[in-house]
Amino acid sequence: MRSCQVRELGRVEYGQALELQQQLAAERKLGLIPDQLLLLEHPHVITLGRNGHMENLLAGAQVLDRAGISFFPTDRGGDITYHGPGQLVGYPIIDLRDWKRDVGAYVRGIEQVIIDTLADYGISAGRIPKLTGVWVGERKIAAIGVHISRWVTSHGFALNVSTDLSYFQYIVPCGLTKPVTSMAELGCAADLQSVSHNLAAHFARIFDCQIEPHVTEPPVKKCGDITGQPQTSPVTTECGSSVPAFLHSPVSEQPGSLHDIHPKVRLL
Repeated sequence: MRSCQVRELGRVEYGQALELQQQLAAERKLGLIPDQLLLLEHPHVITLGRNGHMENLLAGAQVLDRAGISFFPTDRGGDITYHGPGQLVGYPIIDLRDWKRDVGAYVRGIEQVIIDTLADYGISAGRIPKLTGVWVGERKIAAIGVHISRWVTSHGFALNVSTDLSYFQYIVPCGLTKPVTSMAELGCAADLQSVSHNLAAHFARIFDCQIEPHVTEPPVKKCGDITGQPQTSPVTTECGSSVPAFLHSPVSEQPGSLHDIHPKVRLL
């Protein structure tokens, strides 16, 4: 059975986590490291997918600054979403050639990991046909947005554990006019670390790997300066889209900027 190293990073600025993902994805493509699963939370940040629409951002730069929210255009699939304290974010860096060369199966696998994790806490969650993510009734509890290059994955999922849901007022989450929820709102008082450990176990089962802790962490600045540039990829998919977008284009990312976020896109 292949191994997957888990890195529980605590609270990390979005740009720093993006830089780490890019580094690990490059090493994974070269076969220098085994599969990775990064588990963390972010300070307040709104991210826009490469197929996102700016009209789903409901606040201007000054409003976001006053609220302490950063903004990032990204190279993941899908539309717009929010990350913040109390939200468990997972970034799998895995080579799908060692599992299944199937983007849809990968996304469904992530959904199942989250569904099974929520079941551990007595929360009955599931899917909505033609929509990506995990839902409790009509309320979204977890968003998924991935980036795949040469069958190596990056980006991932966000599960609302004890997230302050008021921050979603600044966006139309994933471009969908459906409400969001959290484990806490549903009456579950689980802490982030407990959920993280349970989720890692389900990830190992669904993706047929053996979880190993990563002992020596690279120098990641927690809540430090935001840096890093995204990579390009022909495969991305995220919340609100049931079909992966097979696109290839350079993505310009200026941390905190609301300008120049619509790159030229070429269909393959």
